[in-house]
Amino acid sequence: MDSEKRPLIGMTLTELKSAVKELGMPQFTASQIMKWLYQQHVSEIDEMTNISKVNRERLKEQYEVGAMAPIDCQRSKDGTIKYLFPVRSQESGVRRFVETVYIPDKDRATLCVSCQVGCKMNCLFCQTGKQGFEGNLTAADILNQIYALPEREQLTNIVFMGQGEPMDNLDAVLRATEILTAEEGYAWSPRRITVSSVGIRNKLRRYLNESECHVAISMHSPLPEQRQMLMPAEKQMSIEEVVGLLRQYHFSHQRRCSFEYICFHGLNDTMMHAREIVKLLQGLDCRVNLIRFHEIPGVDLPGSDEKQMETLRDYLTAHGVFTTIRASRGQDIFAACGLLSTDKKLRIKN
Repeated sequence: MDSEKRPLIGMTLTELKSAVKELGMPQFTASQIMKWLYQQHVSEIDEMTNISKVNRERLKEQYEVGAMAPIDCQRSKDGTIKYLFPVRSQESGVRRFVETVYIPDKDRATLCVSCQVGCKMNCLFCQTGKQGFEGNLTAADILNQIYALPEREQLTNIVFMGQGEPMDNLDAVLRATEILTAEEGYAWSPRRITVSSVGIRNKLRRYLNESECHVAISMHSPLPEQRQMLMPAEKQMSIEEVVGLLRQYHFSHQRRCSFEYICFHGLNDTMMHAREIVKLLQGLDCRVNLIRFHEIPGVDLPGSDEKQMETLRDYLTAHGVFTTIRASRGQDIFAACGLLSTDKKLRIKN
C-alpha cells in the first residue's frame, strides 16, 4: 500500500465527483467508482472494468482502494469474533490499531465498530477510557472495519459502540453513515445502524438533525451527581439536558431512541433508581437496555446479579419504559461492553 496515495474508501459521492473533475474524468465516473467500492468491494482500481484504462491510470496516480485486512482475530466460545484492524492515519510514524467485534446471533449479525483509538470520555467502568485518547479515525478507517471484514456479507446491523465517542468524531461518523445509507453506496436502511453517545452539547443535536440512524444514549444513572461520578461527561451535558433535547425529536420503530444502562450492585440498580428513570423518561418514546458489568482492573465496582436486573427490567417495563437485558457476548475474549482496548497491543506491536 502506497501511503502517499489517498484511499478511495471513505469518500462520499460528492467527494468522488470533485476528485474525478480534478482528474479530468467524466462526472458519471464518480458513481461508477462508488458502486465498485461499496457494492462490489474491489481490492484494486484495475478491477473497475467499466472505467477506461486511461482513466484508471489517472486515478491510480493519486488514489488507491485503501482496504486493510485485520492483522489479528480472537474467537469466543459463543461465536463472537474480535478483530484487530490497523489504522491508516499515523502520528510520528507510529502505527495504531482498533478493535472491532462481530456478533452473530441466529438470523442477525451485528458489527460493533470503533470511531477513535482510545477515548477522551474516561468513563469509570470502561477499559477504552483507561487507555486514554490516541486519535480520531477517518471515515476510511471506520469503513475499513466493514469493507475488510471477512464476514461482511452476513452483516445485518452496525452499531457505533466500539472504541471512542462518536459525537467527538462526528464529521467522520456522519461521512461513514452517509456512505452506508447512500443509494450508490451500501444502500442500507438507517434502521440497521445505531450510533451511541454519552451526550455532547451541540454535537448530539447536529447528529439528530443530519442523520436518520438510531441513537443510543449511555445513561448508567438517572441521578446527575452519581452519573458524573461514573461519567465525567455529565459535567458538559447533563442527562436531563440530553433527554430534553431528545424530546424535541420524533422517535418510533423507524428511528429508535434507546438508553444503555450498565447495572452496578447497590449503586444504580435500586428501586429508587428505577423510579427516577421512569420519571426522567416519562412520555419519551424509547427503550432501556440493561447491561451486565464486566470487571476491569483497578475499578472496584460490583455488578448486579441476574435477579436484581430482572426486577429492574420488570419494574421499568410495567411503568411504561420498555426494557431488555442485553445478552453478554464475547466476554472470554474481552470483547463485551466496556472491555475494548488496544493499549497493550500498541505496546507490543510498536
